[in-house]
Amino acid sequence: HTVTGITLYTYAENWRAYKAQIAAQYSGARLKVASSPPAFTFGQTNRSPAFLSNFPLGKVPAYQGDDGFCLFESNAIAHYLSNDALRGSTPQTSAQVLQWVSFADSEVIPPASAWVFPTLGIMQFNKQATEQAKEEVKRVLAVLNQHLNTRTFLVEERVSLADITVVCSLLWLYKQVLEPAFRQPYPNVNRWFVTCINQPQFKAVLGEVKLCEKMAQFDAKKFAEIQPKKETLSKKEKGGKDAGKQQPQQQQEKKEKKKEEKKAAPPAEELDECEAALASEPKTKDPFAHLPKSSFVMDEFKRKYSNEDTLTVAVPHFWENFDREGYSIWYGEYRFPEELAMTFMSCNLITGMFQRLDKLRKNAFASVILFGTNNNSSISGIWVFRGQDLAFNLSEDWQIDYESYSWRKLDVDSEECKTMVKEYFAWEGEFKHVGKPFNQGKIFK
Repeated sequence: HTVTGITLYTYAENWRAYKAQIAAQYSGARLKVASSPPAFTFGQTNRSPAFLSNFPLGKVPAYQGDDGFCLFESNAIAHYLSNDALRGSTPQTSAQVLQWVSFADSEVIPPASAWVFPTLGIMQFNKQATEQAKEEVKRVLAVLNQHLNTRTFLVEERVSLADITVVCSLLWLYKQVLEPAFRQPYPNVNRWFVTCINQPQFKAVLGEVKLCEKMAQFDAKKFAEIQPKKETLSKKEKGGKDAGKQQPQQQQEKKEKKKEEKKAAPPAEELDECEAALASEPKTKDPFAHLPKSSFVMDEFKRKYSNEDTLTVAVPHFWENFDREGYSIWYGEYRFPEELAMTFMSCNLITGMFQRLDKLRKNAFASVILFGTNNNSSISGIWVFRGQDLAFNLSEDWQIDYESYSWRKLDVDSEECKTMVKEYFAWEGEFKHVGKPFNQGKIFK
């Protein structure tokens, strides 16, 4: 369909509105953007009875056609303003586009908001929430990086609404916090992102996007300026008995500290739209919390393994300190060796899996090896997990790759286990069960 005579209500630099604006650039829809007074004043226009009769939530972007057709919700507006090429030309491709649009909303936006908002002064800083958000962002980027390993764009070989949506949801991350060192492990995502923002249709809306050079931090001053000043009565105004007296320095500092701790994130209505809700993702429970404390200090073994000789120091240390009750050892073998082609791509499979298991590192160690050569290879590894069960079952986040492997729990007292641990940890030996030469290995630690 050809869409003409449209007004898009929004505020300036609203990344949600960018989706519709870029889609319109591709489809040729003539879009009038009302983002500044008198046409639109955020906080006033969108609270007026006339606006609310068309858009009951008062949210922007909001779309209004000359024919009176109205839409709220940015994804619906972007979809409506797209052409078939952007939406996906077959039922399969349009479903894939929808998949990535949903991915942006459910996987990218919550951690991006939790991490970026405090750096913009929109939200109070919470160290735990920020650290958790960083880990979530790593997971998301790893998924994208794996997907883009053999692709230029997310769906088919041209820009679609999938690319537009995911790029817009990553925009603030790339502008504010993804400094070069943080984004370096995700070369495919960086290449794709830069390719997209340099397309003329993206540029017409976004202008020049400057990638972050130094990770932005929480700015307490900016936060204080943005938050409405709460009028509080001082003790003096209340006419208290000791109103005029100066409090001792120590007491004053204690009070300040308590006040600081009590300060919560601003209420939802003070944040842009419903983003406060998105930013406060439920805290995930530690999947290993139910297990008793173990005497085996995994970090100590990892240090030995990283810094000292494997066969003479690390392996003996491992067996001297290994806790048979608290940990288990597993053999995992890739189930589809016939699909393994070029060895570098097979290695990417291992790296991708490791990246997606980032949160498991504290309670696991693995040595995974690629054996053989191009078009004749296999992947297998030895994994050490906390607990007696296969750790992947403890968290949905860890289940992306593990079903591609067959798993076997090893008897820790058997000769087979001792030999396998020695050979896989040292990357040398006969590897009798494999029948292919060692190619390269990767360590999960």
